[in-house]
Amino acid sequence: MSQLVTIYGGSGFVGRYIARRMAKAGWRVRVAVRRPNEAIFVKPYGVVGQVEPVLCNIRDDASVAQVMMGADAVVNCVGILAKQGKNTFDAVQAEGAERIARIAAEQGIQKMIHISAIGADAESVSDYARTKAEGEAAVLQHMPEAVILRPSIIFGPEDQFFNRFASMSRLGPILPVVGADTRFQPVYVDDVAKAAERPLTTDVPAGVYELGGPDVHTFRALMTLMLEVIRRRRAVVNIPFWAASIMGFGFDTLNALTLGLVPAQITRDQVRNLRNDNVVSDGAKGFDDLGIDPVAMSSMLSEYLWRFRPSGQYDAIKESARNLRV
Repeated sequence: MSQLVTIYGGSGFVGRYIARRMAKAGWRVRVAVRRPNEAIFVKPYGVVGQVEPVLCNIRDDASVAQVMMGADAVVNCVGILAKQGKNTFDAVQAEGAERIARIAAEQGIQKMIHISAIGADAESVSDYARTKAEGEAAVLQHMPEAVILRPSIIFGPEDQFFNRFASMSRLGPILPVVGADTRFQPVYVDDVAKAAERPLTTDVPAGVYELGGPDVHTFRALMTLMLEVIRRRRAVVNIPFWAASIMGFGFDTLNALTLGLVPAQITRDQVRNLRNDNVVSDGAKGFDDLGIDPVAMSSMLSEYLWRFRPSGQYDAIKESARNLRV
C-alpha cells in the first residue's frame, strides 16, 4: 500500500500545492481542514480516493490525533495573518504546532515538515513572529528530526499579496503601502511545495531552511513591478509607521467591535512586522541545500495578474492592434 501523509491546512494557499505534489508522487493524501466541504477541490489531485479532505480542529487533541492515525508523515501548513475569534496567534501558531508535533511523536511518526516564516523570533514584539518561533521550538522539542521551512513572502495565483495590491490599484491614482523600504525576497508557492516534498521523498537532513526567491526588492519596487505587469500608472505612496500604527489600532478596534464581521485592512501586528526586512539570513540553509532552483517573479506574475489590466484578457490584443500599420 502507498504511503500516507496528513497535511494540516492542506487546502490553504501553500497546502494545496503540497497536496498536489504528494499525490503525483504516489502518496495517499489526507487533507485536514476545518471545513472539508469547502476543500473538495483537492480530490482531483489524484485518482479516486487518493486525496481526501477530512475534518480537523488543531485546537483539539482528539481531532488532531484522529486524522493523523496511520500516517507515515505529517505536514503542518496552518498559519494566520490576523487573529480571529478563538484562532489567535498563540492558539494556532504556537499551541497548534506543538499539539501536532507532540501527537506525531506519540504515534511514532518519523517525518514531519513544519511551515514557518522568515522573521520568526521568540523576542519579537510581533505576535505573529513570536508565535512562529514558539511553534518551531515546540516542533523541535517533540520531533527533533523535523524539517522546518521558513519562506519569505509567497507569491502565486492564489496569493494575498500581489492579488490584493493589484485589486487596490483599480480604486484610484494612489497605491498606499506601509514600509516602502522594507526588503522582501518573494518565493513562488510551488517552490515551497517542492521544498516540503523533497524531505518526504528523499534523504534530506533535518533542520531549518530559509526559502527566498532569486530576487530581493523593496516593497516599493515590488509594487512598481506589479504595476508594470498590470499596465497601470499609480503613485506608490509610503504611509509612515506612526500613521500606520494609528490606522492599525483603528481597524483592530473596529474588527473587535463588530465581532470580526469587518475585517481589518491592516493590523498593528502587521505594522510591527513590516518594520523588518524579510530576506534569507546570511549562512542559512536554503533552496541550494535542497537541490531546488527557485523560479523568478518576472516569469510568473503575468501568468495570473493579467486580469487586473485595464482590459483584462483583451489588453494584449488591444496593444497589438495599436501597433498595426494601416
